[in-house]
Parts: sequence; structure tokens; C-alpha cells
Amino acid sequence: MAAYNKISKALRAAIVHLSDSMLAIDRKDDSSLEIGVWHVAAELEYALFLFSIAVEEEVDKSKWKLNSKLEKVEVGSMLGAVQDLLNEAEKCMNTEKVLDAYRNAYIARHCVLKIQKDFTKKKREIFKKKR
Repeated sequence: MAAYNKISKALRAAIVHLSDSMLAIDRKDDSSLEIGVWHVAAELEYALFLFSIAVEEEVDKSKWKLNSKLEKVEVGSMLGAVQDLLNEAEKCMNTEKVLDAYRNAYIARHCVLKIQKDFTKKKREIFKKKR
């Protein structure tokens, strides 16, 4: 049960950092946005690590995929999807549906990776233009 408390804390921390990231979008503060997303990613990585230890059964993650409609959306919409997934994961943890919480956190992490990939791509394009 101690692992479940740690998972819940990591999910809550990810939600807090996500809220900060969404505020950074409103303020058009790209630096704070990137840092906030990085913190969300770090908390999700920790939560997923703890889930992998806590869930004793073998999990087939190949079926846990991002909704195809979300593949080509902008950062704000993607962060909204992450927020929904994390809120659902937190709700599942509260009702002891750990596998559902794991799935939602896993998909949320996939979304965050996509956002981070987009950030890197934009930075690379800016760097190329400066040359």
C-alpha cells in the first residue's frame, strides 16, 4: 500500500505541474511551459516505474494507445487531454482500480512525450534558421 501512496503523490504532483504548464500557455511563457512539461514527464516516469513494481500481473501495454484524433493537435489541446487522463488515473487510484490508473498514466506519458518531441522539433527549426 505504501507504493500506492507514492503513486498517488506522483500523479498529484504531475497534475500540479500540468496546471502550471497550462497557465504558462496563457501567459505565452514558452520557457515555463517547457519546464512545466518536463516536470510532468518526470513525475509520470516515476509513477509508471512504481506502477510497474506494484502491478504484479503481466501487462500488455501494446493495446494502450493514444486516441488517433490526438496525434496531430496543438500543445494546449494535448495538455488538456493529459489533464483528463491524469484526473481519471487519480480517480482510479482512489477507487483501487490500479490497472486502469496505470493505463491512463501510461497514455498521458505518451502524450507528454509527443509534446516534448514537438518542442525539440521547433527548437531545431529555429536553430536552422539562425545559421
